[in-house]
Amino acid sequence: MARKSLIAREAKRQKLVAKYADLRKELKEKGDYDALQLLPRDSSKVRLHNRCTMSGRARGNYRKFGISRLVFREMALRGEIPGVKKSSW
Repeated sequence: MARKSLIAREAKRQKLVAKYADLRKELKEKGDYDALQLLPRDSSKVRLHNRCTMSGRARGNYRKFGISRLVFREMALRGEIPGVKKSSW
């Protein structure tokens, strides 16, 4: 489980990105890079990091499901993900 502060920080970044998305796009089209420099750093989409929605883990995430590989395995074994089962041969 990731620290709560890391999960909260990522949520704050996502809000900032959504808030400034239109303004950033407009400034980029104009080529006004001086005004872009004045915007908050965390409002850039590049600074976002994928995290597991269940545990907050930063590494080993499946984009399709939005969860980490560890949570995915547990949920698959419990049968909570439709169409997914453990393979054996």
